[in-house]
Amino acid sequence: MGGSSYDVLRKQARSLENEIDLKLVAFSKIGAGSGGGGSGGLGGVDTSPLLGEHVFDSLSEEIEQMLEKLSSLNESMSDLPASGAAALHTLQRHREILQGYRQEFNKICANHTMRIEREELLRGSGLATSSGSPSISGLNRREMYLKESGHLNSASHLVNDQINIAIETRDHLHAQRQAFKRLQTRFNDISNRFPLISSLIQRINIKKRRDSLILGAVIGFCVILLLLYAFN
Repeated sequence: MGGSSYDVLRKQARSLENEIDLKLVAFSKIGAGSGGGGSGGLGGVDTSPLLGEHVFDSLSEEIEQMLEKLSSLNESMSDLPASGAAALHTLQRHREILQGYRQEFNKICANHTMRIEREELLRGSGLATSSGSPSISGLNRREMYLKESGHLNSASHLVNDQINIAIETRDHLHAQRQAFKRLQTRFNDISNRFPLISSLIQRINIKKRRDSLILGAVIGFCVILLLLYAFN
């Protein structure tokens, strides 16, 4: 009796796995925005976005229920007395298939959410239908791309303006550098023409260095005295 129940549950699990696999294929196409709207022969999601979202939500709920049912079947099979290594291996295989379906389902949902958020970001607040519902038709998408192209062109112009400002600043700095070089050359000419001024400048520099040496020696001597006083 237990073996018969196990076989029935295993057949139900396999059948349900096949259905989930087919549902996930259609679910992936709808989530990517490239498939039709389900069993009723609905049009593409791009031409009927609201209908596509409704089909996506309905199919998502249906797949969730099927995954829960498959999980219940696996639990029911695990509750039956073990009938050998083959049965344990089969049960483990069913669990792995369920886990793979769950991961694929979550991945499709995450990709769909990212796609919707990206389209909302591109669309902005200016592209909406008169009733306030979002529209992602081909015309509105072209308008979005044109707006994005305009933003890119504006950003390019701003970058070019900044580059021009940087070039002008570089030219001004180069001109100032040349002016300082000419001024330095004139000072050198003056110092060469007037040896007394040159000698005076040298004496001033020597006195500065001497004063620096004396001040350093005094500071060093004071530091040594403080250290000796501190250690004594």
